[in-house]
Amino acid sequence: MSDKSIYENLTQLGASTALPQSPGEAILERVPNPQAGTGYLVRFTAPEFTSLCPITGAPDFAHLMIDYVPGEWLVESKSLKLFLGSFRNHGAFHEDCTVSIGKRLADLLEPTWLRIGGYWYPRGGIPIDVFWQTGPQPAEVWIPEQNVPNYRGRG
Repeated sequence: MSDKSIYENLTQLGASTALPQSPGEAILERVPNPQAGTGYLVRFTAPEFTSLCPITGAPDFAHLMIDYVPGEWLVESKSLKLFLGSFRNHGAFHEDCTVSIGKRLADLLEPTWLRIGGYWYPRGGIPIDVFWQTGPQPAEVWIPEQNVPNYRGRG
């Protein structure tokens, strides 16, 4: 059984927590990595991510894929879910949303490596895909491709 003390400082897990009104209000939490020193990949997939166009206020939709090789910290998944949900009422361009999420996670976790792929559905008939990573992929860890297909519409 794992050491439950690594969870004692979490404020959102196991409690009813309202969706934050903005990404700035969202609290991202981390826990110590019980496998620190072991190279492995963690993948989060958010196929129903939403934000708002900062100009029109119309909803934008994306399939996000976040991969990271942890160092000393893991992101607590409920706090990540609430953080991503906080973009629902946030107006920003696709590039800003994607890179901001990646940078906020990298700042919190100080991972060995992190990448985010934002596969955005078409706006004005043009899909926009945005990619960001902290540096070169570590050679000693198996990192599968994201394999999110390009948007094809009805074609």
